Amino acid sequence: MSLDLDDLDRAILRALTQDVTQSAGALGRRLGLSQPATWRRIKRLEGAGVLAGRRVDLDQAALGFGVTVFLGIKLAAKGRVSLDDFERAVTAIPEVQVVQHVLGLFDYRLRVTARDLPDFERVLRRRIMTLPGVGQVEANVLLSEERRPGPLG
Repeated sequence: MSLDLDDLDRAILRALTQDVTQSAGALGRRLGLSQPATWRRIKRLEGAGVLAGRRVDLDQAALGFGVTVFLGIKLAAKGRVSLDDFERAVTAIPEVQVVQHVLGLFDYRLRVTARDLPDFERVLRRRIMTLPGVGQVEANVLLSEERRPGPLG
């Protein structure tokens, strides 16, 4: 469903990307809208699929996970069975935070968190390298990250 966004819709989206916990009343006061009007707009954005959920952003370092590694995985054998087997097995690994099926040099891109590099090595050797169909693996350690909300057109 396509939705024409006006300036107030974009302002609501920008505000929610900064702090999703704020109430419709507080958000409305910031934007010069009533609480019911703000609530209706938020519900309309959710109904159109523009707001696809509300998430909590955990501080991985504060939780003791100081290392994030992006892995490129190329499967040794391709086929529907091997893709399904790999996806089912990789999603069962708690350290794997994101699984992306991609087009390009690799078949999958994983975001893996670990306590430190020795912990990551354990996860890599015992869990990821033993997954069905794994061929080539490339690791990139995250040094820093800047999160941006993206364009709101």
